[in-house]
Amino acid sequence: MSLLEVDAINSFYGDSHILFDVSLRVEENEVVALLGRNGAGKTTTLRSIMGVLPPASGHIRLGGQAIQGLPPHAIARMGMQLVPEERAIFGGLTVEENLRIAALTAPDAWPFDRIYAVFPRLAERRKSAGRALSGGEQQMLAIARALIRDARIILLDEPFEGLAPLIVRDLVRVSRELARQGRTIVVVEQNVVAALSFADRVYVLNNGHVVWSGSPDALQGDPALMKTHLGV
Repeated sequence: MSLLEVDAINSFYGDSHILFDVSLRVEENEVVALLGRNGAGKTTTLRSIMGVLPPASGHIRLGGQAIQGLPPHAIARMGMQLVPEERAIFGGLTVEENLRIAALTAPDAWPFDRIYAVFPRLAERRKSAGRALSGGEQQMLAIARALIRDARIILLDEPFEGLAPLIVRDLVRVSRELARQGRTIVVVEQNVVAALSFADRVYVLNNGHVVWSGSPDALQGDPALMKTHLGV
């Protein structure tokens, strides 16, 4: 049994059919990358898994338990955390207040010191308001909120989007370290090179369909596929 099982889900925005029988598996302690061009359905897949956009059909199981149709807060309590592309931190609260709120309902929350060991910059900014943080610092805080809840699986939506290369390098380093520690991650990312640097397996989406799955090495060894579906 896989930690996360997605079987033939179909999702819609109004009358627009976005995901077509999307299926994927994520094992415990595995990093899976969802890749594809803009509009391929990657973010919609994460939103459907998290219950933000419940699929119209299909099945989703977390640890063997059906979660399709559950509200996001119920899925979060079961151990899944979504780090959205827009980050959604509380701009009027400090770094520590953001973390404290995230930890409130966690059964086994990380202490602040453990979070600050992962993101030393947040320790320096712990009394700063969320709106005063740089884009990279806000992304660190968004990821830290998921980590402090000791999530079984973290869904990262475009974690490197719009960030300076040095910040991307630091976040990739953190992602690699989390992967090395056995953290289960599903990452959606336009930066293909960055995503492949710490992923164990890859799914490629195109127009709401899964068109390929395999290892990062196999994907990088297929230049035609990379060019057709990823523009690389």
